[in-house]
Amino acid sequence: MKLYISLASPFARKVRLVVHEAGLAARVQEIPTAVSPLKPNADLAKANPLMKLPTLVTDEGFALFDSPVICEYLDSLNAGRKLFPAAGAARWSALRQQAIADGILDAAIGVRYQTALAPEELQWTEWQDGQRTKWKQALDFLEADAQALEGEPTIGSLSVAAMLAWLDFRYAADDWRKGRPALSSWLAVFGQRRSMLATLPTT
Repeated sequence: MKLYISLASPFARKVRLVVHEAGLAARVQEIPTAVSPLKPNADLAKANPLMKLPTLVTDEGFALFDSPVICEYLDSLNAGRKLFPAAGAARWSALRQQAIADGILDAAIGVRYQTALAPEELQWTEWQDGQRTKWKQALDFLEADAQALEGEPTIGSLSVAAMLAWLDFRYAADDWRKGRPALSSWLAVFGQRRSMLATLPTT
């Protein structure tokens, strides 16, 4: 399988974490790929018309995109303990954690794109403030429910770990840990997993 990624992308890291946790590293070839919201990538468009990363091309040549879909496909190949709980409260908790983590990233990446790419006269500070409010409220939600992240990893805890590590990577000055001791303590332990150490983001 071929996995098209950016080594700085938190969504790609979530997929890479699933690859490692599911024991699939030997079956997946990582292909670092450059994308930009301002410049089309014609090669990537052949597999993914949205030209977004990550994109997975299976051994059969079938392209999958958007990280939740890719992660669920990879977990279907997982011969060990599944990362997507099959049913019941555990499943919905894990999926909710994934949705919260992805939502925080959508907000934070949107702000980063605007501040890094838009001319100063086009900066929309009210919108940026609104996005920051969203992700800080969501972090507070995770802090209050941090106990649900404990235990064996799921798609939920992997998503949250990838998201928090990316905030460290891109928004270190914001210090998301302030006022969130439970979430901070959880990541300090979870961050020592082999999968986390093997997938550290780089520019």
